[in-house]
Amino acid sequence: MSTLPSPVTPALVARLRAAGCVYAEEEADLLVGAATSDAELEAMVRRRVEGLPLEQVLGWALFCGLRIAVEPGVFVPRRRSEFLARRAVAVARRHRAPVVVDLCCGTGAIGAVLAAEVDGAEAHAADIDPVAVACARRNLPADRVHGGDLFDALPPGLRGRVAVLVANAPYVPTAELEFMPADARLHEAVIALDGGPDGLDVQRRVIAGAPRWLAPGGSLLIETSARQAAGTAAAMRAAGMVAHTTGDPDLDATVVIGTAPA
Repeated sequence: MSTLPSPVTPALVARLRAAGCVYAEEEADLLVGAATSDAELEAMVRRRVEGLPLEQVLGWALFCGLRIAVEPGVFVPRRRSEFLARRAVAVARRHRAPVVVDLCCGTGAIGAVLAAEVDGAEAHAADIDPVAVACARRNLPADRVHGGDLFDALPPGLRGRVAVLVANAPYVPTAELEFMPADARLHEAVIALDGGPDGLDVQRRVIAGAPRWLAPGGSLLIETSARQAAGTAAAMRAAGMVAHTTGDPDLDATVVIGTAPA
């Protein structure tokens, strides 16, 4: 007897929609496609209805055309962060065989994109969360994913050699965490979301440490929000970098790029 699950049904779509899934039809297609039996489909639908992020239910997220492994509890790569990844790829391609680092990497999605799309790139990633580190090691070579607090995690041999440093550091102000969607608030690590009173605490630490790790003419790219971008750019200038802000309104994405002196 076949173990394939039943096809998408109106009842399944209605169940997801009632749980607040805006794209219920698309989610139903993905869940049915991922399940190997009706029993597994039911378990997956139940987890989604209970509020687990779809990507954590599926075990993967599509990011810049790559299927990125996602573990429960790990920050799910957002579509807006594809803009950060694409900008990082464009900057990295200006360098020959660049060393690139995905700091605060979560799943390591941005590092994986850089490794896949930049010829000769030596891609590293780091995160303070051991669960995220284990997940990122599924998306990048394990010996290139490092655990620890920001730059403390990185091999000393990278100091002064990093052509492109990317940081999707947490930037949600602490007081605004309670207003985040429930799937993020309840199922992603707080340390991946909480950016301190104004949302810029971790960014400031990244910016302060970056000049010691960047190669001459290297760049630091940080995702932030439109209202916080001025503060991010000011911190980069105070650290001796030339800063400029770019964005994609369709993705609601804002990135500040700081370049070290050549």
